[in-house]
This record gives sequence, structure tokens and C-alpha cells, in this order.
Amino acid sequence: MEITEIRVFPKEGPDKKLKAYTTVTFDNSFVVRNIKIIQGSNGLFIAMPSRKLKSACQKCGFKNEVGSKFCNQCGTAIRGATQDFDTDDRSDAKSEHRDIAHPITQQFRDYLQSQILQAYEREITAEHRSEYSSIGEAS
Repeated sequence: MEITEIRVFPKEGPDKKLKAYTTVTFDNSFVVRNIKIIQGSNGLFIAMPSRKLKSACQKCGFKNEVGSKFCNQCGTAIRGATQDFDTDDRSDAKSEHRDIAHPITQQFRDYLQSQILQAYEREITAEHRSEYSSIGEAS
């Protein structure tokens, strides 16, 4: 599988750990959006797109985000909020998020991460250069 395009969208704001979002196209045929570039304690890494898990209210059946203490529909206290996830894989029962798409092999994960981080570095370098150009042109 070939990566045919990587788009990087740098982020600025209060969350200094989230550096950018990326969109990756594979074989000019398949796109994965919202891959995050995050600053961790050991450097930059990527996080695949994910969604919050849901837990059904035992009284009304409304699906609330895992960790909610009360049902958003009927107000009933939710017991065992980590049970009855809206997912088919319960191996990661303590997590509140589940990847939507992710690499299967470590080799492909390493390849994907290196390509995305290289694209991020190029984007940041280009952005930095254009800031200096704009400052120099203003005088």
C-alpha cells in the first residue's frame, strides 16, 4: 500500500500537546482523516482517528458516553458505566475511545508514523520560512 498524499493542518491553541491533524491518502483511492500528531514525553507520535465509546442506560436504553454518571435522556444514575460498550471488541475495556481505523502490523505503523512526521516537519519548516518572509517584506 502506497501513501500518495499527506496533508498537514497545524494547530495552535491552548492544547499544546496536539500539534496537527493530518489527512492521508492511500493508492489515490482511500483517505483516512483526523490522524493526530501529538507531543508526548518521548517526542512526537501519531494517534489514529477514534470515537468515544457509548454505554446504554439500563432504564431507557439511551447510549451515553462511557464514564457518564447520569443518563442524558432520562437522568437515571448509570451503574457500571464501563459495561455494555457499543463495540464488538472488549479487550480494552478501560479505554473511553476506540480507533476507527488503524494499522494492523507494527511495521506499517512505523512506516505511516515516519511518513506523517516527515510531512509535519516539512510543513512546519515551510510555515516558519513564510513567517520570516512576511516579516522581512513588511519593513
